Amino acid sequence: MMIMCECHIHQKNLFPVKNENDEKTLKQRWEIIQESLLQPIHSSKELEVVISSYNTRLPKFLALHHFFENILEEDETRQFFETLLPRIIELALSLPDILPGNIPLLKQGCSKSISLSQLQIASLLANAFLCTFPWRKDSAVSYPGINFARLFAAHLRPKREQAVAEKLKCVCHYFRRVTTQKPVGVVTFERKHFSKSQLPRWDRLDNNLGNTRIHVSSTGVIEDEGSGLLQVDFANKNVGGGVLGFGCVQEEIRFIICPELIVSRLFTEQLGPTEALVVTGAERFSNYTGYGDSFVWSGNCSDTTPHDNSGRRRTSIVAIDALRFTRPIEQYNTSNVFREINKAYAGFHSRFEGPLPPVATGNWGCGAFRGDPNLKSLIQLMACSAARRDMVYFTFGDSQLCNSIHEIYIFLATNQVTISQLWRYLCQFANAKVKSEHLFSYIQQAHFDSKRQLCIKDFFLFQQEEIRKK
Repeated sequence: MMIMCECHIHQKNLFPVKNENDEKTLKQRWEIIQESLLQPIHSSKELEVVISSYNTRLPKFLALHHFFENILEEDETRQFFETLLPRIIELALSLPDILPGNIPLLKQGCSKSISLSQLQIASLLANAFLCTFPWRKDSAVSYPGINFARLFAAHLRPKREQAVAEKLKCVCHYFRRVTTQKPVGVVTFERKHFSKSQLPRWDRLDNNLGNTRIHVSSTGVIEDEGSGLLQVDFANKNVGGGVLGFGCVQEEIRFIICPELIVSRLFTEQLGPTEALVVTGAERFSNYTGYGDSFVWSGNCSDTTPHDNSGRRRTSIVAIDALRFTRPIEQYNTSNVFREINKAYAGFHSRFEGPLPPVATGNWGCGAFRGDPNLKSLIQLMACSAARRDMVYFTFGDSQLCNSIHEIYIFLATNQVTISQLWRYLCQFANAKVKSEHLFSYIQQAHFDSKRQLCIKDFFLFQQEEIRKK
């Protein structure tokens, strides 16, 4: 095959096999993969045996067996193994011709981008589906991994059993599409890293927050209503999170309905505190309903997003990972607010001049990570203001939160509150013995209090006035 940096299959990558005398000999891994996959495969159990012949570090494919034996109709299962699987195998084995060069890694501490054609991505994902990528201990710690083995084995949580099956429907649909008609677009993956000196001094920024326009809605979702905007992926630091496992919330759903995003797990090292990943050009292939346990594949999506001059769909998705809080009260600590606002800024900042698309976001890190939507909305507003972007905020059905965010924004805009002032109020809140649900009212009171306090200049003017009176 070829070298795909440290994370793929080397043309001379050797794999131990037993000969006729039951002795172990070394054979080129790609040769074994080709021989194995070109055998007739009639069932998921036979597919597992074939994959195990060249990848021994695999769990049992219980979810995959359940999918074909209990979820799909008999005709659908037969059609998969007679028609679709051979096409997936052909697509996978064509990788040396489709992608003859190397794929650079997007490593921590570097700002770097790579572009791949949709066909190259499809071939890489076909290999991932067939679990041809070797497991390597040295890279497994910091690179999420792309083989579908974990998804095939995700069968130990009864509540997620159906959702995992629906994710497999999305995967099959994607391969049905790309093996029926070859995709012709391009997708760019850009890792952005910011050093300490490149980050704003939040205590010194005098941007008036009212100059950043926002729209808050309790209806709609980012991927539907965020067309043309910078769409936020509420990411795990290992991009994609549990997409190839039990995970089925915001990030995992986005990755499974836009499977081209999954390929980023092959070459994107774990995100650092001041890093983000921006993906431009990914196509959406599936529609869905539900969330988490209730997730359901609801058919084909015809993505009509126009292309740019580079052949990329005008869809930009930014992956930023929030902190996970075992004790939610800790998120108000200045150090944690500082980390989150820097992370948001890393995702929202653009090196390009001129008008930038708004950010389409919502309750980032507010589910399993236990973030406070009130705090996260302010953090993202400040980051948008510093990055010169407007903001569209979705509260996902929470009308009360929608109203609260709108009201605090009107207050900030009316009173011409700046980033540095709001930063100061958030720092004060961290030391105040005030319940978290009173964050917005605390900020309003803190601003009124700051206006009533005399500054040094006011003190001297007051003294001069007293002297004149005497």
